[in-house]
Amino acid sequence: MPFERRIPLPHTDLQVGRIGLGSSFGIAADDLALAYDHGINFFYWGSMRRPAFGHGIRNLARRQRDDIVVAVQSYARFSGVLLRASVESALKRLGLDYADVLILGWYNQRPAQATLDAAQALRAQGRVRYLMMSGHNRPFFPQIARDNLFDLFMVRYNAAHRGAERDVFPQLPTGPSHPGTCAYTATRWGSLIDAARTPAGERTPSAGNCYRFCLSNADVDLVLCGPATTDHVREACRALDTGPLDTDEMAWMRRVGDHVYGRSPIRSLTD
Repeated sequence: MPFERRIPLPHTDLQVGRIGLGSSFGIAADDLALAYDHGINFFYWGSMRRPAFGHGIRNLARRQRDDIVVAVQSYARFSGVLLRASVESALKRLGLDYADVLILGWYNQRPAQATLDAAQALRAQGRVRYLMMSGHNRPFFPQIARDNLFDLFMVRYNAAHRGAERDVFPQLPTGPSHPGTCAYTATRWGSLIDAARTPAGERTPSAGNCYRFCLSNADVDLVLCGPATTDHVREACRALDTGPLDTDEMAWMRRVGDHVYGRSPIRSLTD
């Protein structure tokens, strides 16, 4: 059974497909239209803002602005002026009046107050609608979530790095305060789909299997994909059409993940 074409993203009024596309690896503008036709509507204008990806967002926004979700990321630190400049530059390049999501990138501790103030001001002024934070310090996500500063979190999660199953997902607030979650590094930077790193006797996962692994966890709302070619986009679309992994497939992905990480099965949740 396929994944849902759209789901409500918690703590927002956004409706998203289950896979989001990132801008960093060089797909063409038409690839965004292909993805959109298959239900993908979350477009991540990240640290590498490729012109073709931006052109694809502009094309879709002319016709479907209310049905696409544009996320802009900034790594600006300490200075609210730098954060605002980063967001305004992104909006200008995309020809948009606002971004749906502003991502404060790679925070393992509380952002500086100047950064938080600038992010909140951008939201109050309608330049961004919702705030997301990404990071690698898993126990910090539940801590910062209690302050209700962020609507969404971007969490490292894949078949090799499964510590979020213990440290993040069950520790987040429940009910109306529950934030949306986006998994990233689904292929573990390509190592999960590298045949040379697959254990003997096991088949090598595809990128689509890695996306399906993340989305088979009910605590994951969205998984980020970093396609470099049209074929990569098509593979993400097929993953949506194929739907969740079954029990045997989940066990297989976890065995491969354990081997790639170098852990023993006994310590399968240490990271």
